[in-house]
Amino acid sequence: MIELVEVNINNKKYKYNKDTTLQEIAKEFQSNFSYPILLAKINNTIKELTSPIKKDATIEFLDLTDREGNRCHINCLTYIMLYAVKKLYGPSADIRVRHSLDKGLYIETTFKLTENKVELIKDMMKSIIKADMPISKVTIERLEAIKYFESTNDFAKAGVMNYNTDNYITLYRLGNLYNYFYSPMPTSTELVKDFDLTYIKDNGLILRFPTVYITDKIKKYEHHPNMFEVFKECRKWAKIIHIENSVDLNKVVSLGRINDLIKIDETLQSNRLLEVAKTINQKRDTIKIVLLAGPSSSGKTTTSKKLCLLLKSFGLNPKVISMDDYFVERTQTPKDKNGNYDYECLEALDLKLFDKQIGSLLRGEEIIAPTYNFTLGKKEFKNRMHLNEEDIIVIEGIHALDTKILTNISKEHKFKIYISPLTELNIDNHNRISTTDNRLLRRIIRDSRTRNYSVEQTLAQWPSVRKGEEEYIFPYQDEADIVINSATIYEIGVLKTYVEPLLFSVPTTSPFYEEAMRLLRFLRLFLPIPADTIPQDAIIREFIGNSYFND
Repeated sequence: MIELVEVNINNKKYKYNKDTTLQEIAKEFQSNFSYPILLAKINNTIKELTSPIKKDATIEFLDLTDREGNRCHINCLTYIMLYAVKKLYGPSADIRVRHSLDKGLYIETTFKLTENKVELIKDMMKSIIKADMPISKVTIERLEAIKYFESTNDFAKAGVMNYNTDNYITLYRLGNLYNYFYSPMPTSTELVKDFDLTYIKDNGLILRFPTVYITDKIKKYEHHPNMFEVFKECRKWAKIIHIENSVDLNKVVSLGRINDLIKIDETLQSNRLLEVAKTINQKRDTIKIVLLAGPSSSGKTTTSKKLCLLLKSFGLNPKVISMDDYFVERTQTPKDKNGNYDYECLEALDLKLFDKQIGSLLRGEEIIAPTYNFTLGKKEFKNRMHLNEEDIIVIEGIHALDTKILTNISKEHKFKIYISPLTELNIDNHNRISTTDNRLLRRIIRDSRTRNYSVEQTLAQWPSVRKGEEEYIFPYQDEADIVINSATIYEIGVLKTYVEPLLFSVPTTSPFYEEAMRLLRFLRLFLPIPADTIPQDAIIREFIGNSYFND
């Protein structure tokens, strides 16, 4: 007798034979999707399409317009690129996935690139995709995995296996190539057709693809020289101190040298900010306003307060103004499509008052600055303010770099700073650490500590936070006079000790369970790092606590 199982898809119930694969079921629903179905969620848990249905369940299919699906799409393209490179240039040729750049991935090769070579790689990738090559999951003993990666000279990946305590490791096979990724894969190459490559220079290129924010096309590449140079500087420094991936960092921890690394890294951070303060001081007769913006959990509070101390050391007197104090009255606050107040949009600010008051200050006039009462939802005017000769205005806010603010003030009087934790440390050559994940871990810890938020509350808010950043912050990063990287090379190990217990609190029934598990799988690759020797003025203290500036 054939046993049937009942599944719920899009709130409709269907019956299938037990052990029917998700791939077979997905074919019936593919017409509802703009892109190929890549993965599925069964009762909130991500499953690859090769998985069979064993019992009654709720199924949600995912394509690249979903976050998990998009991550799967990108990792598969990376694997296909690696396979193409080795077919074209031999088994010793390799790629290094560095970081995100302009909604794409910046990747370097171990050999000199040219525009012609990039075109050859693209054509080979297309032929691999067209061939519909299967990507199969293989489970092998951990020690065998280590031997394999050592035999292919992928010592970074072999090192990752050394810090994994599982007896068995899951690898993915494409042709005669095996690899390790800490996210699931599609069943075949044919499912990831949408991509493009852009040559940068020397041995660098950009892998481009549709994103969860731009799903109808692949964004044309736009070079961001400031961001590119900051990443390049971080890579250069990481190479000098021999810490380019998780394995290198774990070695420092296991050898008991982490405190020295923390001191070195924090000294570097302070020196970089000191150079910013020096630049402002050298132009003190011209610069009257310092504007600082960056995405969530970038460390803006610590950076702005630390910068103010450094400016004071040069005899300048910073007057700090938060753009949040210029929100319009709550009754005038715009609402999003769900009917919730949208405090992220520019229209939530009283720009007319903001521009007028900053202009008045620069003319030597006194103003009564507002403080926004979030409980009452209105501005309260209490603080009298005027500028003396040595005073300089420091303004922090998500819209601080927007070209539509302070249009009445000459550009030469403004100094703009963009801050973000631009993570350059990677897991290995083919698995990167996302800057977004770094910020998310910071935010989970801070929300729990300062707002008593659960992990689920933070994860529920994160998509709207990210949407606001995409719309109101990232488009203006090139307006900055300088980019500050607030990431430290050691911080993932520190964040791990604080965030792991919080992530384990997410129940299996939660819609955010899979995301919590994904972050836990990622954190397993790092040894924990104690926070004892981290100085109180470090940016990471803003999130884990005991900060000189806000605790």
